[in-house]
Amino acid sequence: MVYLTFVLCFIASLLLTPLAKKLAIAIGAVDKPNYRKVHQKIMPRMGGLAIFLSFLIGLLVLRPQDPYNWPIIIGSFIIVLTGLLDDKFELSPKLKLAGQLLAAIVVVVIGGVHVEFINLPFGGQLEFGLLSVPLTILWIVGVTNAINLIDGLDGLAAGVSSIALITISFMAFLKGDAYVMSIALILLGSTLGFLIYNFHPAKIFMGDTGALFLGYMMSVVSLLGFKNVTVLSFVIPVIILGVPISDTFFAIIRRFIHKKPLSAPDKSHLHHCLLRMGYTHKQTVLIIYAISAMFGLAAIIFSMATIWGALLFGAILIIGIELFVESVGLVGSDYQPLLRLVMRKSR
Repeated sequence: MVYLTFVLCFIASLLLTPLAKKLAIAIGAVDKPNYRKVHQKIMPRMGGLAIFLSFLIGLLVLRPQDPYNWPIIIGSFIIVLTGLLDDKFELSPKLKLAGQLLAAIVVVVIGGVHVEFINLPFGGQLEFGLLSVPLTILWIVGVTNAINLIDGLDGLAAGVSSIALITISFMAFLKGDAYVMSIALILLGSTLGFLIYNFHPAKIFMGDTGALFLGYMMSVVSLLGFKNVTVLSFVIPVIILGVPISDTFFAIIRRFIHKKPLSAPDKSHLHHCLLRMGYTHKQTVLIIYAISAMFGLAAIIFSMATIWGALLFGAILIIGIELFVESVGLVGSDYQPLLRLVMRKSR
């Protein structure tokens, strides 16, 4: 039944996206070109509404039974409303953050979706206590914004999200977690249907409606799939969402080094760096898709490794990420500490 619902969500998204495009144009929810953006013409946004409505259709058909269901649905309504208002009126950062916090609070405080402890690799537990709720809210808001930040090229956020959802649903299947697998698959079907219209050259953007919704849902679903487990397994959702999380992390480092506010926009995200290296729009997106797929595969391998194997694999992954970041100039063209060390040792 879940696979038929996946197909239904895909078809629903295919049919609803053109309607979302017409609505966006009718109400003036459009994205205008500026110095930070890659597109050269006015584009309708708010395509995320089609993803959200298709997702709701999937929920109505599948009716997955879980105590977290209603808090997640209520939280998703709040986050989609925040995105819709931003797509139309361009909300201030404070108002956008308020909507994200409210959605996170609903699912964490009311729904009880939070990480209370993690089992340490060599015995014992790390209890989060009073920090459990704020840390979980920070995770949800952080991932939500990470997806929003990478939504800078046609099909990029939708494609990266789809790859992450494939990984989450596959790992949930291996664990026998029917609820997480169901939610991930109907969200995947809804996103893939939209991606048909969003891949380069895009006919519509998902806008904050889609980026915030996808980020919010993936943060919650990954949390449900991997909470209250070992500290190594808890790293899995971070690896799955490696592209948006690392892009956001290094954006923070970049702004700190250059003494700029964290909210200051720039053109130094991963896709900007690849474009500057001479790759075309489509090539850049496909390269980031490949990196996302590598992160997904890494998460699966990581989950099957022994403790020492996981530690070694994690160390290699971190070094690999750092070398890649330095080679593409994600922090800055002068930031190359590891590359300089390698070159010095090779002489």
